[in-house]
Amino acid sequence: MKSFKKLKVVILAGGLGSRLDSITKFLPKPLVKIGRLPIIIHIINIFAIQGLSNFYLATGYKSIEFLKYFKKKRIGKIINDKSSNKSHIKIKINKKICNLTLFNTGINTMTGGRVKSIADHINDETFFLTYGDGLANVNIKRLFSFHVKNKKLATVTAVNPPPRFGELTIKHSKVINFSEKKLIKSAWINGGFFVIQKDFIKFIKNKKSILERTPLEQAVKFNQLSAYKHKGFWQCMDTRRDRDKLINLVKKNKLPWLNIK
Repeated sequence: MKSFKKLKVVILAGGLGSRLDSITKFLPKPLVKIGRLPIIIHIINIFAIQGLSNFYLATGYKSIEFLKYFKKKRIGKIINDKSSNKSHIKIKINKKICNLTLFNTGINTMTGGRVKSIADHINDETFFLTYGDGLANVNIKRLFSFHVKNKKLATVTAVNPPPRFGELTIKHSKVINFSEKKLIKSAWINGGFFVIQKDFIKFIKNKKSILERTPLEQAVKFNQLSAYKHKGFWQCMDTRRDRDKLINLVKKNKLPWLNIK
């Protein structure tokens, strides 16, 4: 197995981002800005500050926009490989050089299909995988150690669902308790930040496969999925409300996703 620092990070960056409405009419969701930077730069930085520097971006919707953006940030030349729809770019984030490989995996390819098409280009036994719209202060080294210890084909980072609504306790049509929004600490959801063994790819049939359905369900069936419980910061960007929440954190000069513990 390669050393931790040489492991690759695959980022799923090809979705339509339809729940952000007009915001993603001209840009793919991972390029939507949180403060001065697109969310995908914040995601890359989570891994980069913890020692990782090799990133594979599985693009699809408005794939050309990624090339346009990173062309402005590049160090040296962009190397294009048209035979496999990929481009190699070096960028610098907080004085750290990161190697990006952008793959155009197709606009209609599903999450599982994107993983499969990227994995064919990864020679390593193990790699990281996450979504292009979620931020968390996950300790990547601890996550990796947990994965190695549990010896499963895949490890998912489990997080508590964020609060969205207040909770009412009702008895005989009378409200007997009102609780403002709070984390549901007894519930866990898929927070991304996976560690994947190459053999997991056998659960992915084709480009129409949705990662969160048959592939992960099959991993559970064969006792090949473990969950790393993350109790720190986590926030996705599914909606405008989610985006505004992240923007407000940046305005207050708070970047909790970089406060790794």
